[in-house]
Amino acid sequence: MPVSDPLDPLDPLARERAHLTESRSALRAMREDVEALDIKDVTANWVNSLVLGRQIEDRIKALADLADTPLFFGRLDYLHTTQEGQRFYIGRRHVHDADGDPMVIDWRAPVSQPYYQASKKDPQDVGLRRRFGYTGGELTAYEDEHLSDPAELETTSRLLQAEIERPRVGPMRDIVATIQPEQDGIVRSDLSGTVCVQGGPGTGKTAVGLHRVAYLLYAHRERLARTGTLVIGPNRSFLHYIEQVLPALGELEVQQATVDDLVAHVEVRGTDDAATAVVKGDARMAEVLRRAVRSHVALPKEPLMVVRGSRRWRVPAYELEEMVRELLDRDIRYGAAREALPQRIAHAVLVRMEEAGEAPDDRVQNAVARNPAVKAVVKECWPLVEPAKLVLRLLGDADFLAEHAEGLLTEDEQKLLLWAKPARSAKSAKWSAADAVLIDETRDLVERTHSLGHVVLDEAQDLSPMQYRAVGRRCTTGSATILGDLAQGTTPWATESWAQALGHLGKPEAVVEELTAGFRVPREVIAYASRLLPHMSPGLAAVESVRENPGSLAVRPADDLDADVVAACVESLTHEGSVGLIAADARIAPLAEALTAAGMAYLSPGEETTAESRLTLVPASLAKGLEYDYVVLDEPAAVVDGEPDERTGLRRLYVALTRAVSGLTILHSAPIPEQLGAL
Repeated sequence: MPVSDPLDPLDPLARERAHLTESRSALRAMREDVEALDIKDVTANWVNSLVLGRQIEDRIKALADLADTPLFFGRLDYLHTTQEGQRFYIGRRHVHDADGDPMVIDWRAPVSQPYYQASKKDPQDVGLRRRFGYTGGELTAYEDEHLSDPAELETTSRLLQAEIERPRVGPMRDIVATIQPEQDGIVRSDLSGTVCVQGGPGTGKTAVGLHRVAYLLYAHRERLARTGTLVIGPNRSFLHYIEQVLPALGELEVQQATVDDLVAHVEVRGTDDAATAVVKGDARMAEVLRRAVRSHVALPKEPLMVVRGSRRWRVPAYELEEMVRELLDRDIRYGAAREALPQRIAHAVLVRMEEAGEAPDDRVQNAVARNPAVKAVVKECWPLVEPAKLVLRLLGDADFLAEHAEGLLTEDEQKLLLWAKPARSAKSAKWSAADAVLIDETRDLVERTHSLGHVVLDEAQDLSPMQYRAVGRRCTTGSATILGDLAQGTTPWATESWAQALGHLGKPEAVVEELTAGFRVPREVIAYASRLLPHMSPGLAAVESVRENPGSLAVRPADDLDADVVAACVESLTHEGSVGLIAADARIAPLAEALTAAGMAYLSPGEETTAESRLTLVPASLAKGLEYDYVVLDEPAAVVDGEPDERTGLRRLYVALTRAVSGLTILHSAPIPEQLGAL
């Protein structure tokens, strides 16, 4: 309950509301100052004008005041050691008054860290921590913790709990007001290190990854502005779900993509069966491709004769062979070596010129490197390699594949890779998603992939080794945040170990952190879903939910499944918040017909929920990473049976069971999978 503050002449809540009003006015003034900037007098040309204009537009967007988003959510009153008598309001972004004095401190600033980390045992010189409660953007309550008062017991904050449990409508929100100490430690980990976060449903791993990006952009803005940041999600629906988190924190420059987007060098029109996709995604394919690329290199058989004016300069075949072998031994990228070879040959010619008394310079060397005879040698010894054409040949030519897969892939695995009917050209080929990854690997063997400063990879457990390599190429000189849950791996190639995954990613030294405290999924629901863990991911710790919500789980047999599911959706919609109807992919069409017949509008995953449209029909294959206040789960046995094997099916069911943050209703006509047992 709010308590009186003897230092405040006004009612405490009124004073805090007044500070909120003043802070909003200050933020509006900051925005108006930027809008009033005249760039005509400070730009030398139209290019500078365009760049500066875009930067100003981004700054104006970053200073937007979102009416339903609290400008600050906490307050710290320091004691005497470091910030004597200082009071700081903690919020999503920095706000200062006309004199430049801070009115709201960015949550990422060092002075804000005790808001998340201070405790009775370690107060960090904080006398008072105040949390604020909001309703529709209006400050309505506050709650105090006197960290230096030994007589005050340490209790769970009701406002914090209410914020965690607040119903959600629309895309994912930031958790900046509710970050827990163990999450904060990961968020503020240094840019130089890669962090892997293993976290079960509801532990906040996705939010932690996004907030780490926001923190790193605050702490290393200039560096990351040069090198770039990227968030990689499993699919477009997921990216749409999270896309508002970083803009709400004032960060607009972070790009978002799927792995398929990263490797989109060819049009994907085909599919692979599971067995073929597993082989194509195996890390051994990297060596197969490497051998295939290097097989194009041929040792010279004839000497080289370069004619310049009346002089002829001869380079013997053995010397050319030494150059080619030296470049091969250095194992540099194919394209870089191809560019280096003519310069090596030209240098050998210049040595002979100097021995003959001439004084050639760099211009002469470059001219020799472009000499037709030199170009002919390079074309013969180190021909161009087009990645798509090479992969096309590898998948269509059994002898070529066998030559480069010898000792790596079995005959049966090679047969899985070969197309039944080879395509005539790279353009006409029906490439699969796994083929695109192979082409991306080949492109990197030829020419280095551009590396970013930081990459966040979410739902990482579902990537193949070759996909990990594709992501790793995007952060070879940077760092990464890897997020996932081994228990939710639902692809045939899902990783079984973070150590293996990090090795494929090229970050074996990464620190693995495990989040086991659940804040979103009710205890009753997560305990029920965790019954599956011993059957699909033995050894993984079950999530311990801190959220009590008695009666949050109901398991009901259905006489008329479609009708009962529709009725359950109607019942769920009587509550506040979003509702997800999750079903096996094969059940989506009949459920869609049943909802339409009942006059119930519904959304597809990725479409934004509103107050008028809160029901989303979700195929089980797209449920991962999404959350709904209430979930109706249709026929669990069908979810399991929809996968190629029982283990994958149980993992898919585990995902579906853990999407609810307030209540889960399960409807079934077939027996509940025995691994769940009786409720």
